[in-house]
Amino acid sequence: MDGETGTVLYEKNAHEPRLIASITKLMTALVVLESGHDQKEEITVPSDWAGAEGSSIYLRPGEQVTLEALLYGMLLQSGNDAATLAAVACAGSVEAFAEKMNAKAAELGMKDSHFTNPTGLNDEGHYSTAYDMALLARACLENDTLAKIVATKSVALGGRVFTNHNKLLWQYEGCVGMKTGYTEKAGRTLVSAAERDGMTLICVTLNAPNDWADHAALFDRGFAGYESCLLAEEGEVLCRLPVSGGLAPFCGVSAGEAARLCVARGEEIQRELVLDQTALTAPVAQGTVLGEAVYRVNGEEKLRIPLVVITDVDCCLRTPSGWERFWDKIAGMLPG
Repeated sequence: MDGETGTVLYEKNAHEPRLIASITKLMTALVVLESGHDQKEEITVPSDWAGAEGSSIYLRPGEQVTLEALLYGMLLQSGNDAATLAAVACAGSVEAFAEKMNAKAAELGMKDSHFTNPTGLNDEGHYSTAYDMALLARACLENDTLAKIVATKSVALGGRVFTNHNKLLWQYEGCVGMKTGYTEKAGRTLVSAAERDGMTLICVTLNAPNDWADHAALFDRGFAGYESCLLAEEGEVLCRLPVSGGLAPFCGVSAGEAARLCVARGEEIQRELVLDQTALTAPVAQGTVLGEAVYRVNGEEKLRIPLVVITDVDCCLRTPSGWERFWDKIAGMLPG
C-alpha cells in the first residue's frame, strides 16, 4: 500500500480475517497516545501484579514506570505486560480499553477487525485483516510520536534497554519500522514501512513464515514499479476566471486540497477541470467552491478534488467621468 494515498499496489487475501498476534500493539499504542495522558506520567505497578502471558519487559509490583517507557516496551520489545499496564492506566480496565480500540478501528474504516485485548494474545473475537492493518499503519505513521518510536532501533529508558525486534530496520535500506508479531496459532505477523525518493510503502503479512524476505521483495517491487506523483498542492492556482464588476478583472481558482496519486511508472495522468461556471460576477468570496479537478489514469477516474476561489474579489465602485467631476467642482463653487 502507498502510505500517502492508500492505493493498494499488490494484495492476496487482503480482506480475510485472521489472528494478528502482537501487531495489535500498533493499535494499543495509537489509542494510548490519543488518550490525553502525558508520556511522562508515572504509573505504579499494582502490588498484586502477576505479570502477563508471553513476551515481557518484566515489570515488578510496586515499581514506577513512565507511560513513555511502556510505549517503547510494547513496540520495541513487544512487552505484553507493558501493553496491559498502559491500557489499564488509560482506560481503567482491559475491557474498557478494548472498546476504545474498536472505536478507533471503526473511525479508520477497519471494517473486518475486532479487538478484545491490548496484547494480541489469541482470542476468538480478536482478529483483523492485512488491508485493515495497513490502514492502521497509515494512521500510525501520521502520529509523529508513534512513528518515531517504531523507527527506533534501541533506547535506554528507566533503567531498561529496549531493542527493536524488527530486523528490517537493519536489513532494508529506508525501513522506518513498525511491528512484529507471533503466536503459534497466528504464525508470524509483520507490519513494516519503508521510504524512498519521497514515497512511503506499507507492507503487511499474516502467517508468513518468510516474512523478512517477503517484505523486502515487495518493497523492491513497489519502489521499482510505482511512483508517487504530487499533482497539485493545496492552494495552487489551477486556472483563472474573468470577473465582471470587480476590483480585479480575473480571479484565481485553486486546488481545495492537495492532489496526489500513486501510479505505475509510465502511466499517463490526465486532468480535467469541471467548473460550475466560466465567468464570475463580483463580489466573490474566498473559498467558494466552483467545481472539481478530476484526475484519470489511462482514462480511468482515480481522484477528484474541489476547486475554490483563492481570494475575495470586491465590487468596483464606478469612477466618475471627467464631465461629472467638472460639474461637481462648479457646483461646489456656487453659493448654496
